[in-house]
This record gives sequence, C-alpha cells and structure tokens, in this order.
Amino acid sequence: MDRGPRRRLITVVVAGLVPWTVVLIGAELTLVFSFGLFNTNPPELLSVYSYFVRFTETLPQFIESWGSGVLLYAFALTSAIGGVTWREDVRLTALALTGAGLTQFPVFLGFNRRLNYVAVPVGSFVLLTVVWWYYLPAIRGDSTTR
Repeated sequence: MDRGPRRRLITVVVAGLVPWTVVLIGAELTLVFSFGLFNTNPPELLSVYSYFVRFTETLPQFIESWGSGVLLYAFALTSAIGGVTWREDVRLTALALTGAGLTQFPVFLGFNRRLNYVAVPVGSFVLLTVVWWYYLPAIRGDSTTR
C-alpha cells in the first residue's frame, strides 16, 4: 500500500489548521486561519464566510488575497483527498498549495504597513514547506517519496 497520498493529505490538513498569519496589535492577537479569524479582545472566531459576506464594504484591499488563498487551499485539500480515495494530480495540488502560501504575503505586508501592527506569515512558510517536502519529490517521481 502506497502511504504517500495519506501522508500528503495529513500534512495538507495540518497546514490548514495552523494560523496562516499571526498579527500582534499592541497586546492583542489576531490569528488568520484558513477557516476564519480569531481575535483575542474580545475572544471571537469569525468564519471566512461571515467575514467576506458581512464585512465586504469595509475590507482592506490586502485582506482579499486571504480569500483567494482559502479557495486555493480548498482546491488543494480536495485534490489531496482525491489522492487517498481515487487519484491525485500532485502537480495541481502543489500549485494550489503554493498559490495559497503566496497569497498570505500581501496580508503580511498589508498588516505590517499599519502603525503598531506586527504580522508573521506562518502559513506561507508551512504551506510552501509542505510543497517542498512532500510534493516536489512526488512530482519528480522519487522512489523515496516522503
């Protein structure tokens, strides 16, 4: 049994659960996840759907790339699930994960341009590492796929 697709799926799921961007605003913390925003003051989890449907008038332009990243991540997750249940084109999954990782850089830069904001693109590094570690060997056809 080839355990490569299952391992890749697990890493894709984990990459969606880590905060994609960590934003520190003074003593307050905001975590940008693939599924929503978590604010510490007051403690609140706002789903991606609610954020983009309820607050579309007041969105800063840079945050819109987060939504694009969520869509690309959803595509990659669906593709990785397909790898376990049927077939997966690892090139498409890797491309979608790379795109999702790159979409967090405008979010990171947009927050860091604001006074007293410090943002770290954790998810970008995680997503791109998953592509490098798990998908590039599969694309190259290495027999030692991790």
